[in-house]
Amino acid sequence: MEIHLIMPLSYDAVLDEMVATAREAGALTLEHFKRFRDLEIGIKGPADFVSDADRESELLIRDRLMGRWPDWSFYGEEFPPTERGDAEHRWLVDPIDGTTNFINGQHYTISIALRRGNQTVAGALYNPVSDEMFTAIPGQGAFMNGERLRVSQQADVALFAIGTGLPTPNLQLYPGAYQRLDAIRAPIGAIRIVGSAANSAAYVAMGRLTGYFEETGFSDTAVGILCVQEAGGVVTDWWGRGPEIYEQTGTLIIANAATHAYLLEHLKDVPRKNPK
Repeated sequence: MEIHLIMPLSYDAVLDEMVATAREAGALTLEHFKRFRDLEIGIKGPADFVSDADRESELLIRDRLMGRWPDWSFYGEEFPPTERGDAEHRWLVDPIDGTTNFINGQHYTISIALRRGNQTVAGALYNPVSDEMFTAIPGQGAFMNGERLRVSQQADVALFAIGTGLPTPNLQLYPGAYQRLDAIRAPIGAIRIVGSAANSAAYVAMGRLTGYFEETGFSDTAVGILCVQEAGGVVTDWWGRGPEIYEQTGTLIIANAATHAYLLEHLKDVPRKNPK
């Protein structure tokens, strides 16, 4: 009997286009960023801002990528999803992650992930302010501007640098944010709030942070998660569970091995009730 093997697709050329697209969106958003004091801001919800730059960035990314691969679906943050014929491939895009940072003249990122089924098969994450481009393909490693990334090897709790985000009272998506901060902060070296979930994950991949935890949307972190995994880090939810859970809930621990073990131990009982 003849056996036909399904060979994996190569996404190297696709990633090149993702990088070029992220850079183009970066140039567009930087023009708005330079005028951040004068931006026209709309309100999507409490402490959730949207600007013309978000919408223009998403339209640019969508038009460019769907122009090249018209059968692949597109999911962004600013417009309804575009469903196309290919049931496996879909773009997952955050045109500006860290919008509050952006409108206040602070660092932000542009995140473009390609999903095939339930796997991220290529990712490009760009910080236009620092001109740092993070890229990854499963099995090929994670890179920043072409340099191979590895997570920090720091294992001394007193030297951990851990990122998180703190919601305002009207944006407390999961109870206990400040209790979790209290549970972890006493013995560690530093807490840092970067203001962009995507950038925080990238900082773990390159060792600027030893770990990061938060509840956040998967479109914000899909590329960052892949970068951290390819850089030797660990990603679970707050109770040690895998992508079948954290992709749905956004309750993430992204860290090197030592910081992950520390966070898992100190977060799993805050709040006490483990969600189903």
